Amino acid sequence: MTATIAYVRVSTDDQTTEAQRHTISQRFNVNEWFSDEATSGATKALQRDGFKALHAYARKGDTVVVAAIDRLGRDTIDVLETVEALKAKGVTVVSIREGFDLSSPVGKAMLTMLAAMAELERSNIKARQMAGIEKARAQGKKLGAPKVIDDGAVAAWRKENSASIADTAQHWRISTAAVKRACRAFRVEA
Repeated sequence: MTATIAYVRVSTDDQTTEAQRHTISQRFNVNEWFSDEATSGATKALQRDGFKALHAYARKGDTVVVAAIDRLGRDTIDVLETVEALKAKGVTVVSIREGFDLSSPVGKAMLTMLAAMAELERSNIKARQMAGIEKARAQGKKLGAPKVIDDGAVAAWRKENSASIADTAQHWRISTAAVKRACRAFRVEA
């Protein structure tokens, strides 16, 4: 007997899967639900607990339904690999928002184009962000969090106490990398 399987995912704790569940249950009689909550789309589908369970459960002839392809993953390669992994098991994947069977040749072509457009938009966002950072630098603005470690004090303490990098890091409650940077900056032998 084949099953209709639903998969829902939200990225943060303050989000809920209810809207996705409602959308799916309006169109499909779901036999099994799988979910990942507070899980980024940047995490590959087969590394998410809920999706791993879905993949193990799904059998030939089953249909996996998602509210939208972005629930499967954030980038083209991951979404395509996810659909291919299900397709290899003989499972059909349907996306409600996009309105097609992602396992069919037309669906796969549409999926590739939609995912590529999403990836292009993320690249454009990154380019605009980098342009903003360059503009801020050109205007002489300081970027990033203010420095809270006094490199001179860290390097001096290490030298005065003949302490190891690890002991210095523990004393100052900072990383060993921060100790090494401080020592390099003040030419204290690391």
